[in-house]
Amino acid sequence: MSFKKILPHLLAIITFVLLTVMYVTPAYKGKKLEQHDIRMSVAPAKELNDFKAETGKDAWWTNSMFSGMPAFMIGGSYPNSISGMIGSKLNYILPSPANAMFLEMLGMYILLLVMGASSWLSVLGSIAFALATYNMVLFPAGHSSKSLAIAYTPMVLSALMLLFQRKYIIGCALMALFVSLEIYGNHPQITYYVGLLIVFVVAAQGIHALQTKKLKDFVIALLVALVGAGIGLGTNTMRLWNNAVYADETTRGKSELSPLPNAKSTQIAKDGLDEEYAFMWSYGIGETWNLLIPNFYGGANSTSLGGEKSQTYKTMVNNGIPEENALQFSSTQGYWGEQPMTGGPAYAGAILLFLFVLGGFIVKGNLKWALVIGTIFLVSIAWGKNFFFNSILFQHLPYFNKLRATTSILSIAQISIIMLAILGLKQIVDNKPSFADLKKPLMYSLGLTAGFCLIFGLMPGLFFDFKPSTPMQLTGNATVDTDIIKAMVADRTSLLRTDAFRSFFLIIIAAGLIWAFITNKIKDVVFYPVLILFVTFDMFAVDKRYFTNDSFVEAEDFSHYFDPTPTDTQILQDKSVYRVYDNARGGGFSDATASYLHKSVGGYHGAKLKKYAEIIERQISNNNMQVFNMLNTKYFMGSDPKTGQMNVQVNPDACGNVWFVPEYKIVANADEEMKSLDKFEPKKIAFIDKRFADQLGNLKPQTDPTDTIVLKDFKSNYLSYESSAKANQVAVFSEIFYRGNQDWNSYIDGKLTPHFRTNYILRGMVVPAGKHKIEFKFEPVSVAKGGQYDLYASIAMVLLLGAALVVGVKEELSKVAK
Repeated sequence: MSFKKILPHLLAIITFVLLTVMYVTPAYKGKKLEQHDIRMSVAPAKELNDFKAETGKDAWWTNSMFSGMPAFMIGGSYPNSISGMIGSKLNYILPSPANAMFLEMLGMYILLLVMGASSWLSVLGSIAFALATYNMVLFPAGHSSKSLAIAYTPMVLSALMLLFQRKYIIGCALMALFVSLEIYGNHPQITYYVGLLIVFVVAAQGIHALQTKKLKDFVIALLVALVGAGIGLGTNTMRLWNNAVYADETTRGKSELSPLPNAKSTQIAKDGLDEEYAFMWSYGIGETWNLLIPNFYGGANSTSLGGEKSQTYKTMVNNGIPEENALQFSSTQGYWGEQPMTGGPAYAGAILLFLFVLGGFIVKGNLKWALVIGTIFLVSIAWGKNFFFNSILFQHLPYFNKLRATTSILSIAQISIIMLAILGLKQIVDNKPSFADLKKPLMYSLGLTAGFCLIFGLMPGLFFDFKPSTPMQLTGNATVDTDIIKAMVADRTSLLRTDAFRSFFLIIIAAGLIWAFITNKIKDVVFYPVLILFVTFDMFAVDKRYFTNDSFVEAEDFSHYFDPTPTDTQILQDKSVYRVYDNARGGGFSDATASYLHKSVGGYHGAKLKKYAEIIERQISNNNMQVFNMLNTKYFMGSDPKTGQMNVQVNPDACGNVWFVPEYKIVANADEEMKSLDKFEPKKIAFIDKRFADQLGNLKPQTDPTDTIVLKDFKSNYLSYESSAKANQVAVFSEIFYRGNQDWNSYIDGKLTPHFRTNYILRGMVVPAGKHKIEFKFEPVSVAKGGQYDLYASIAMVLLLGAALVVGVKEELSKVAK
């Protein structure tokens, strides 16, 4: 390949890097993003990292959060997976989050090139994709894995397109590589949504194959795609196996409990999330116009009404409200949509939406319909509870009921929007139609986009009242409150009107550029750069409303976030094994800071164990101290209501690491087991589900004051105890029961011995008389065997990539020879 052919691609890559430098300049200066979710992932990972540094191995279990849970979704390495090796290298080519931005642009660039677009058009689509507002607001939120999965999505589609172009070897190799990286991104929800878009693309190709009588080529391409995808999945066997096994045990798995009588939702999924919980973040149907007008519903919860210049601020100050309070209120009232919280709109770009609609009119073929219908379908899923069909999908579409926050699918809809928009531009550039030929579709597209913007710019109050969805009592004075609401309505109206006119003019400019290009008023050397410039300006300016340089902090400040407080230091003087409950930060279960230094009862994670979540909901939330005691909660961290300073209280009734109970009761089911915890004394009785009754036989504990059982060794994935008893006893361990006798195995004097679940979430065991060594080892099968399959698939992928490279070189040599 000549340098002349390579040059456009080199320039494109340089452009992508420069754009990341322009947007996230602080990242190149060593600053870190202030990301809540990233901070919350650092805390529980510390124990794992310390264990790895000490032993050179992964623990796969953490005791630092929710009293103990698998670490599959927190940390761990996959040494036999080539996708992990490649992915980790790509992840550090640029500082975060510039790396994900660059990969998003690179992935879309590859896809559009494969679709036949020029380098210019591919750059245009790539910038629009990376700067799509919904993608950008993920960065300050800390959704790094989601961003990576989104970045690799266009690459997967590009491999599929190559296969439908009958480039089987290179297509198969890239399918294996890109699927492996998509899975490496480690966001199953995005990967699931990618699959939905692929269904539409494959359907379009299948219909085309039937129409052109090329069904054989279609079947071959599909089979080769499955082979490539299978190899890519195979390189992530351990990761997928870990997550699949774990998912069944999380809040996405099946519950053993009956719904509470006062449950808000009566539609409890048999196996999956509760529908009300899954659809908590649902895009309003009207809110979809955010794709075209960023402030159609006021942007984000943090959107300002205009600060000191707003009518709301002035009205509040004029009515005696302190300026500081007025400014704080007016800075957070821009959004009037239906979501409980949002970091920004899913703005796809006014110019891109216009080009998408235009592409719908001028592009021919089945792929166009796949992209149009696919986009509508994906957007409708984002509506969640606001669209009845999603309830049907929730009940019947496999795995759909394990996903939450359906608004995430808008990132995938952005891909189909860009694909059709660029196909439309490609047709204009390739065919150079006359203005007469393009006049009707151009006018229709302007009417549906610019016309819509103009209507809302001129008459925003015709469709909205802009009032808060719930009554607001701000001052206690009804007249003053009414004046403030009126001012708020005026400010919100202004937000919508301003952005509606903004989008209108951008669309007119884009249409004018197309007109000038097809009528030869401007050449392509002007048309391409100017259009790219306006798209970049459009997206860049909106993104900076939500993701600014202020989102970054000095690396030193970030590193000090977990410095121990005086309260932490006080607790750490205790060298025994215990747990803490941090009620000072996040109410215990929405903050993981304590997990950095302590073994915590609480934490923050999107996939905690279902049984533990049920204990939180039905016992801990009711302040059941006996449940805290059985979890060995020795310290309660709180804050002084007057000073705000953290303090600590010692719990003298914490049960310790393990104890013998003089009595146990076999219960009929999980409901009875949970109910028994309402009122009990954990050191006097244990409740055991009847399924474990065989392990106890007819045992009747006869405790003696001299009987002892103590913890001798405690590591992340290993616990050792010593017991001494005159008779067989029932021991209760303050450790979480998880896949007992499958992943967590128990041994007495080195012999595999089963244990059972007790008190709904703890481990129990029959301990024989005499002196014994009792061990618990975390030995997940998915880790032991999954790593072997990772290696086999990685070898296959290397061979496949090698074959693709040989074929590619031969093709280039043959071109040179000709």
